[in-house]
Amino acid sequence: MKLPWSLECSACGKTRGAEGLPGVCDCGQPFLVRYPSAPPLGARSHLGDRPWTMWRYREWLPLADGESPVTLGEGGTPLLAVERVAARHGFGDLWVKEESGNPTGSFKARGLAAAVTRAAHAGVRRLVVPTAGNAGVALAAYAARAGVAARVYAPASTPPVILTQIRSFGAELVLVEGHIGDCGKAARAYAADTGAMDVSTLREPYRIEGKKSLGLEVVEQLGWTLPDVIVYPTGGGTGLIGMWKAFGELAAAGWVRGPLPRMYSVQSAGCAPVVQAFRAGAEACTPWPEPRTIAAGLRVPSPLGDRLMLTALRQSGGDAVAVTDAQLVAAAEQLQTLEGVDASPEGGATLAAALELKARGVVKAEQRIVLFNTGAGWLYRDSAVNISPLRSHAHRHSRPGRRHLR
Repeated sequence: MKLPWSLECSACGKTRGAEGLPGVCDCGQPFLVRYPSAPPLGARSHLGDRPWTMWRYREWLPLADGESPVTLGEGGTPLLAVERVAARHGFGDLWVKEESGNPTGSFKARGLAAAVTRAAHAGVRRLVVPTAGNAGVALAAYAARAGVAARVYAPASTPPVILTQIRSFGAELVLVEGHIGDCGKAARAYAADTGAMDVSTLREPYRIEGKKSLGLEVVEQLGWTLPDVIVYPTGGGTGLIGMWKAFGELAAAGWVRGPLPRMYSVQSAGCAPVVQAFRAGAEACTPWPEPRTIAAGLRVPSPLGDRLMLTALRQSGGDAVAVTDAQLVAAAEQLQTLEGVDASPEGGATLAAALELKARGVVKAEQRIVLFNTGAGWLYRDSAVNISPLRSHAHRHSRPGRRHLR
């Protein structure tokens, strides 16, 4: 079946149809999905009759007429006004997009739901992914939902609860001594040897479309208005890239008006290739040697989407910020104890970055700021003990009334 969208290389501009099993362009860079037209503004009125999942925006997503998605009910996560945290730090309009309620406990459910949907419709029977943690859990679950096999390559240092989750969904788990870049090499070799489809970050075009729904939801939850600032934890970068794509598409279609949000990437000081490249004015990242951080999702030393991330940051007038493990753990603890948000280390990093940006005068107290808690904190905890190993790790290394929108 001919699909109604096309694919355009993000680097050289080459276009192709969406049929088959698209990977990256011949030039080695990611493809982006381009739709022939956007839904008219009047289509907004139909949303009220649809379930609160990411597929309510099906006209904005890679789903052809008559197709059903592979779904576990992903998306539709709350946007929370965190008023106690805001008051403590002098923010006037601070929000958290709380992604831990997704199937498998993280935002990765969005991208993998879209990728597995397209793979299943293409007749794929075997999938493979390298993971820093949560993507592996999501692939395992969605592969099971689609009735296809999955293999996951993960660093041996991945939090044990996450590894248990991957196994629990029936995926074949292979542990690698090294980081996610080493896992990526192993996954690509496995795909070449077996014909499995590689659904690594940006090595197929659809995970970014699933992540695009983050931006679509935030805009709807804010009454079809745009926030001033987005602070986003960046490893592979699909969420940052996807939201920037969503905001541009919404503006072009007339669904939103006004300046697009300024996009801020936050990384760990122990693995900050995007921050380093942004500061240097570079067009691409230099691989980060010996990436080290307890925020497993930020432990990505050489992201394939580096050019796209840097472009989004610069076009939006944003910035890239690095925070220490001690900072991100302390911020996650504040979200947990003051707001009841079970923040992952990556989610804590966004609050830590917002505090730094405010201290520098880069963001203003009165601006509408949206932080992203991309996953559940419980996935990082040792269930055999009652204290958080994240908190104790930070202590060992730290020398130097809420509103709810659906």
